[in-house]
Amino acid sequence: MQIIKEYVAAKKEKLKAAIADKPGMRLMIVQVGHVPASDRYVRNKMADAAEVGLECGLISVPEDISEAELLNDLDALNKDDSVTGYLVQLPLPKHISEEKVKLAIAPKKDVDGFHPLSKTVPATPLGIYNYLKDMGYDFLGKNAVVIGRSNIVGKPMAQLLLKESMNVTVLHSKTGDADKRNYLANADLIVVATGHRHTLTADYLLKPSAVVIDVGINVNDDGKLCGDCDVGLPVAFQSPTPGGVGLLTRISVIENLISLSKN
Repeated sequence: MQIIKEYVAAKKEKLKAAIADKPGMRLMIVQVGHVPASDRYVRNKMADAAEVGLECGLISVPEDISEAELLNDLDALNKDDSVTGYLVQLPLPKHISEEKVKLAIAPKKDVDGFHPLSKTVPATPLGIYNYLKDMGYDFLGKNAVVIGRSNIVGKPMAQLLLKESMNVTVLHSKTGDADKRNYLANADLIVVATGHRHTLTADYLLKPSAVVIDVGINVNDDGKLCGDCDVGLPVAFQSPTPGGVGLLTRISVIENLISLSKN
């Protein structure tokens, strides 16, 4: 497997040409309040856009904005013809419903792919899928285990892998340990997206040929970023955190924007 950073750098070079051929595309990011992790993600997304020549703006609103006011702002973006697509940076303050926000984004402008009627695939599973496919991963008939069943990652990831004729099993918080161990021992591809440290450890028997994709972003006891998986698992490939799935997600946001501009 190619190092993800190198893969994304090569993809960006291709995106530069695609964006140059479609002048006028514009991405907007809506950020509610300031959480250090979200601030970092927004900076990175804007830096990616600048690197590929894409116009990207930021709408920063206070943390105490009302849900109604935020939904009004999103409605204005839906009607703004100068905006090709936009996203709302998650997580949101507790008084604002993430589900209402996802449904408020017009499908034709949904670069994150969160709306159920969106024409785009959620950016994280899309990025993982494209990376594996571009690396020549052989999906056909192999066993995939997806740990986590969110609408943002787990479920759409499973659907993408099913389309490639994999045998897909989705594990979650109610899966018993014995069953979890059995499925993992036979897994060729493991995608972990729980948002919890130590979800997958070296205590589990894994195939030496397995590929592990770690979606989670957590903070360890030293204050450093870490994934849902312990590092150094005895497998053929394990995506790092940081420098892994986050890069694939951000590049997929730009690819989704280009896709929306064609519709």
